[in-house]
This record gives sequence, C-alpha cells and structure tokens, in this order.
Amino acid sequence: MKTSPIRLSRPLLVGALALALVACASSRGLQPQGRLLDADSLQAGQVLAGSGLSASGFPAADWWRALGDAQLDALVDEGLRNSPSLDIADARLRQAQAQVAGAHAERLPSLSVSPGYTGMRLPESMLGDEAGGHYAGSVQAVLNFSYGVDLWGGKRATWEAAVDSNHAATVDAQAARLDLSAGIVQAYLELAHACELRQVADDELARADKTLSLTRQRRGAGIDSALQVRQAEARLPLAKQQQLAAQQQIDAARNALAALVGQGPDRGLQITPPQTLNPLALQLPGVLPSALLGRRPDIVAARWRVEAAGRQIDAAKARFYPSLNLTALGGVVSKDIGSLLESGSTFGILAPALSLPIFDGGRLRAGLAGRDADYDLAVASYNHAVVDALREVADQVNAVRSLATQVETQQQAMDIAQAAYELASQRYRAGIGNYLDVLSTQDVLLQAQQRLSNLQSQRLLSSVRLSAALGGGFQPADNALPVAVESDNKNS
Repeated sequence: MKTSPIRLSRPLLVGALALALVACASSRGLQPQGRLLDADSLQAGQVLAGSGLSASGFPAADWWRALGDAQLDALVDEGLRNSPSLDIADARLRQAQAQVAGAHAERLPSLSVSPGYTGMRLPESMLGDEAGGHYAGSVQAVLNFSYGVDLWGGKRATWEAAVDSNHAATVDAQAARLDLSAGIVQAYLELAHACELRQVADDELARADKTLSLTRQRRGAGIDSALQVRQAEARLPLAKQQQLAAQQQIDAARNALAALVGQGPDRGLQITPPQTLNPLALQLPGVLPSALLGRRPDIVAARWRVEAAGRQIDAAKARFYPSLNLTALGGVVSKDIGSLLESGSTFGILAPALSLPIFDGGRLRAGLAGRDADYDLAVASYNHAVVDALREVADQVNAVRSLATQVETQQQAMDIAQAAYELASQRYRAGIGNYLDVLSTQDVLLQAQQRLSNLQSQRLLSSVRLSAALGGGFQPADNALPVAVESDNKNS
C-alpha cells in the first residue's frame, strides 16, 4: 500500500512551520516607553479666567480681515499665491504621497514579461565536431509572477505608516499657509509701527524747528543768549537722525513684506503706510486646553507622526516571523519564432519559498529597538507640542491684558506730557519761562510718544500672536484625532 505524497508533505509542512516559529529571533523585552499626555490634565482655568470664553472663540480662517485693512488683505492673498516657501511644503507632501503609493505597491503581486533572443557558438575543442563549431539561437518569452504573502501584516503596517505620514504632511502644508499669513500680518504691523515712529520723529522735528525760531527771536530781542540758540539748533540733527532711523525700519519692513509675498524689493515701494489698526478682540474658546488638540496644526501633525511610528513598530515586529514568497515562471522557448507557440516549446517553474530568521547578529532586535525609540521620540514631541501650545496661549492672553492697561496708562502719561510741554512753550513765548523748561518737557513728551507707540504695537502683535497660538484658523476636514496606537505597542 502506497502512501500519498500529499499526506506525507502535510506533517512535514506543519512541522517545518512550527520549527520556524520556535527558531525565530525573539523580540521579547522590547517595547516603547512613551505615553501620550492627557491635555485635560494641564490646568489653565485660573490663568485664562475672565478672558471672554465662548463656544466659538477660535479664530476664523481669515482672521486677519478683522483688522479692517484692505491693503493687508491683498498682501496676504498675494503671498498665498506666490510665496516660494509654500512650494517647499507642497513638495514634501508629494514626497509623502509617493511613499504611500510605493508602500501600497509592495503589498500587490508583480507580473512581468521578458521576451528575448539568445545566440551561442561554442568551440569544437570543447564539444567536438557534432556540437561545437556551430551557431545556435533560440527565441524565448518568459512570464514572471511574484508575490510576497503578507502573513503577519508587516506590509500593511508599512503602508499604514506611510498613510499616517501623508496625513502629517498634509497638515504641515496647511500649517505653512497659516504661518505665512501670520508672518505677513506681523511684518505689516511692524511697518505700521515704523510709520508711527516716523510720525513721532516728524512731530519732534517740527517742535524743534518751532522752538529754534522762537529762540532766535528772543536772541534778537536780547532776552536769550547764544547758548540757548545753540541748544535749540542741536535739537534739529537729533530729530533728523530719528527720522532716518524710522525710515530705515520702514524700508526693512517693506523689504520683508515683498519677500513674504514672493516678490522683489521694488514691490515693497508700492506698499503705502498702513491705516490706524485696532487690536483683535480677546476671545477664547471655553473648551481649552483639550480643544487645542484639533485646532493646532503642529499638534495634529505630531499626533499623526505618533500613529505612523506605532505602525512602524508593527512592521518591525513582523520581520521576526517567517516570510512566504511565491514565484512562478512560465513561457515558451524555441529555435525560431515560427515554432514558438507550439506545445512542445512551453515550460513552467513554480518556486514557493519560506524564509525564517534564526540568527542575524541582533539586527532585527536593533531595528525594533530603533522603531521603539522613534515612537518614544514622536510621543515626546507630541507632548511637548501640547504643553508649549497651552503656554503660548497663556503668554499671549497675559500680554494682551497687561498691554491694554499699559497703553491706557501711557496714554494718560503722554497727555500730561503734552500739556506740560504746551504750558512751558507758552510761558517761554510770553517771556516768563526759560528754555530749560521747554527742553525738559520736550524730552519727556518725545519719550512718552515713543513709549506709547511701542506699547500700541506690542498690543497689536500680541493679539495677532494669540490668534496664531489658537491655531491660526486651522480647520481640519476631520476634527477627530487619530485612534491611539499606544495599546498596540504595550506588549512587544
């Protein structure tokens, strides 16, 4: 009684597979250490209390339009169309998309056809008169099929990691546009501040010129001496120097804006002085800090990278197990094309192959340890982004509050300085005051004007930075964060 070869092969196959599983390199003891931070554990209620909390406190996608400056709106639109910085983010996104396509292709079987011709002539000294000394040729067409069976899901995990990285790159591309918008707005506010400082310098030059004219009149009348005239004359070059310094800041801000919108410096010359701008209203969403997870592009991108790192761990684990590759060759071969399709010209090869890692010098464990470290790094980066985002919001909220009070106080100080200067000027003009009083009050007024301009600019910038800290109008298509992969990686 004969035993079927199939019945003999089954126990051999099962035994070989069992031996393979036992002999495989072990991943025991390797696991990531990173744990995602719970944003709700970060307490910020007391710091943010009383800041106009509401359900719709996040900035709109075009939040800068609330500043009410048509020229600024046009500059942002121009930058979003032309800035080369966006091309960098878009190219990285295309790289991520290509990696997704490549990872998907690895999961599919491959099929290729290879037609060809082979000719050969061997010497008689090697094969004798019968076979040697003659030229012989053959025509062949080979069909090659290959498929690596994804037994343990490693290829799928690699593809999923590429998909998650593509999600992160998509968010990065959106973030680049938000950052550019915020950069243009901040450069525009710096231009507005420089123009205000130029106006302060112009006012100071007008005061100095008026005082010099009066001092010369009093010198002609014998009331003042040449010393007062020289002191008054010295005020003019100081005021002109302040004008030049303010103009330098104006030129630099215009150049920065021209670069941000993707143009040359001459584009900045077309930008007119901004109109008076008011700070954006202080309004915060009432669901901080957890709501920041879906509104800050840097946090969303970091979370997708955690997901991708987790899938890379799954792919690294799959390499510890046996792999099965199926290869099949089929074709026809003949000495001439006419007989190529005859039945006697066909041939075929089926070659399934099972590969198992037994000893590799620790390469697989080192690779898995590296992927665990990558996951820990991604988690740490995500946790840092969450903490830092909340700090940025708190910093700008405190700045907006404080600067609003400082501007109000400094406005009072400037009004007093203005009144003191006018009184000293009237007394000097009437001949009952002296030049030192005018000089002293003029210095105080100039400093008060400069401080007020600086504080107003800082207040505007803080309101803009708060909008950026709240996500800059980022609105993802799906507000839900990726499903946590932490549980998938606890038992390595």
